[in-house]
Amino acid sequence: MFFNIPTLLTWARIVAIPLIVGVFYMESMSAVQQNLVATVLFIVFALTDWADGYLARKLNQTSAFGAFLDPVADKFLVCASLLVLVHLERADVFVALIIIGREIAISSLREWMAIIGATKSVAVHMIGKVKTTVQMVAIPFLLFHGTLFGVIDTQLWGTWLIWISAVLTIWSMVYYLQKAIPEIRAKSR
Repeated sequence: MFFNIPTLLTWARIVAIPLIVGVFYMESMSAVQQNLVATVLFIVFALTDWADGYLARKLNQTSAFGAFLDPVADKFLVCASLLVLVHLERADVFVALIIIGREIAISSLREWMAIIGATKSVAVHMIGKVKTTVQMVAIPFLLFHGTLFGVIDTQLWGTWLIWISAVLTIWSMVYYLQKAIPEIRAKSR
């Protein structure tokens, strides 16, 4: 189903990207306001990832298109946010390269595995979910770029979390490659 409630929530994550990026170009806002608005937007739209899956199952509105679009929307949101953070010098370009490179590599691997009929070997695993969760916590901390509740240095915590995310990113990529290699070898004979 191209337009149902869960799929519209997924589309909302894609639409959010220019909003989050555009906030940092609004000269009428102070840097603190920009940080706050971008953080709130990211959190609201990141929560749609949970909501669209829940609603798709609850309303029995799962679809192949929704299953395709959901991870694409997540990757767009994370990658665009990382690029903004690199531009603002709040995240290391090396971290962004690791995370974005892994997303491209694993998406390509999944496509290849689908072609050879071995998609189950690269199905989403818990390590991938943990990686995504850590990214989804690190990014708003880095977008906020201040002190939260007077005690939490979000830049410090965000930096630690984004680096932990980079390690988990490499770990998950190795995991998926280890699962895929036997299938690739078997199909190439």
